[in-house]
Formats: sequence, C-alpha cells, structure tokens
Amino acid sequence: MMERRTFIGATAAALIVVSLDVWAQQSNQARRIGWLWLEPPQTAEEIHEKGAHLRALGWVEGQNLIVERRYSDPGNAHQLKANAEELVRLKVELIVAEGTVATLAAKKATSSVPIVVSRSGDPVGTGLVASLARPGANVTGTSTIVPDLIQKQVQLLHELLPAARKVGELILPANPLYRAMRNEYEQAYRALGMQPIFVGVGKADELEDSIEEAQLQGAQVLHVVPEPLFYANFPLIVSAAQKRSLPILVQNEGMLEEGGLLSYAPDEMDLDRKLASFVDKILRGAKPADLPVQQPTKFKLLINLKTAKAIGITVPQSLLLRADEVI
Repeated sequence: MMERRTFIGATAAALIVVSLDVWAQQSNQARRIGWLWLEPPQTAEEIHEKGAHLRALGWVEGQNLIVERRYSDPGNAHQLKANAEELVRLKVELIVAEGTVATLAAKKATSSVPIVVSRSGDPVGTGLVASLARPGANVTGTSTIVPDLIQKQVQLLHELLPAARKVGELILPANPLYRAMRNEYEQAYRALGMQPIFVGVGKADELEDSIEEAQLQGAQVLHVVPEPLFYANFPLIVSAAQKRSLPILVQNEGMLEEGGLLSYAPDEMDLDRKLASFVDKILRGAKPADLPVQQPTKFKLLINLKTAKAIGITVPQSLLLRADEVI
C-alpha cells in the first residue's frame, strides 16, 4: 500500500510539473493580431512609430506580439473584403481596423473576433456599434467626432477666409459616414452664411475632374478629410487645387505638411494611445462589448504659413496666437 501511495504521489507531482511547464510555454507564446488598412503599405519607420504605444504597454512585435498586416488599395472593396476574411481564417485574436470602411468589412467577416476600430467618424450612425457607452457586440475603439467639432472647424475656416461663401467638400460615396453626417455639415456652413458643395470621388483618376467640378460650381476653398483615398493621393489633390488657387482645409497633420492650409483635428498621438489601450485590454481578457468607444479629448490647431504665402493668403494674428503649431 505504501509503495502504491508513493507511486501515485510521484505521478501526480510529475503531472503538476508537466502542466506548469505547458502553462509557462503557452504564457510565453506570442499573441497574434490582425491590422486591416484601406491604404497602401506603410514604411518600416511608420510601422515602428505606430507600435510605440503598444510597446509602452509591454507588447513588443517580434517578441510577444505577431501583427498580420493587410493593406488594400483605396476604393477596392473586393480586396478589402478578401483581406478581412483572410485575417479571420488566420485565427487572429483581434483585428484593428483603420477607419469606418475597413471596420465594416471586418464586421461582415466575423461576429466573434474582437474588432478595434481606429478613428471612426461616426461609429453609431454608420452602424458599427449600438452606442458609444455600450458598443453591444464585437466592435469598440476610437472615434474622431465629438459634439460641435464640425462647427468649430467651419468657424475657423470662416475666420481665416471670411470672404469665402462656397466650400467644396470631397466625399467618397461608398463610405456611409458621409450620408450620416451630411446634414451636420450643411447646418454648420449655413449658420455662417456659407454653402457646401458636395462632390463625389470614387477613385484616384477622378480627383482632378472632381476638383474642377467643385470650382465650376463656385467653390472658393476645398475641405479634404483624411479618407484613405484622399490621403494616399493628397499630392495630386494639392497640385489640382493650386492650379485653381483653391486653399485646402484638412483634418490631419501629414496632409497639412504636404500642402494643406489649416487643420483642426484630434491629436493623433492621443488617439494612438487610446487605440493601444483597447488592444492591451482585449489581449488581457476584456470584451469589446464592455469597453465604451473613446472620443478625442485633445485637439490641435495647425497652420501652414508656407502654403498661405504661396497662395497669397494672410493669416489673421488671432489665429496664429491660438495655433498649437505653425509651419
């Protein structure tokens, strides 16, 4: 009997050791996530910069984190759909989707894999979540819209260009965000005696004609949002606008540096920090339905004086004094 108890005890101890060893191996395995983009591939420098906030939370790519990145040509819905479905087949633990259109593709591809949306304009209005406080399913993340943001942007444009009455709004009809927000844009402009001219663009080779159409309808300035199609082709937009002496209001620091005149938008670093926090919490066991969508809390007013000088615009001192950065 004593020998039997000794054998059982030794066997149990061995099983415990093996179990602990397996647990240790599993806990040290790298976690796999997907990242879905509706834009051309990023550079190595951009990828490294994007991962800074994840590294600050202990997630280091190549060590304990594997990132499956899938890029899609802007406007190519078929490629985006295929990439979203591929990430699901790879059994990633979560998908980070950049923007509304990419998130809608990811949501169609899976109802179980957690999805973290980065920079959705209106996640409720476009059907990504049930509400900001209670997302309700497998999607949560960051939004770029807060109450009165559009009004603030239009007010700044009016202060910079008080004589402008018609503003060309480049839109991508395939993105439901613009249908959800069109009325808000119209109200903001009309409150200041201005009129938006909405011009749809489906692909890059339509940009020049669309800008010309906006001018023919009387546009005196362009408003270009950081839609992937516009962001990827912004040098072309700047060239077409300069030919027609149209200043450009943007909502992105990179677009401002490439020729935009004024930008008032959420702080990009702050949004990236919030995004990394979502990824961290979900990898540690949180469920998207329990994580409220985060809206921006920090904003930056940026002005490009080089662009202003090139197109003969004098920036009011009142704006220069309030700017967070002047180029």
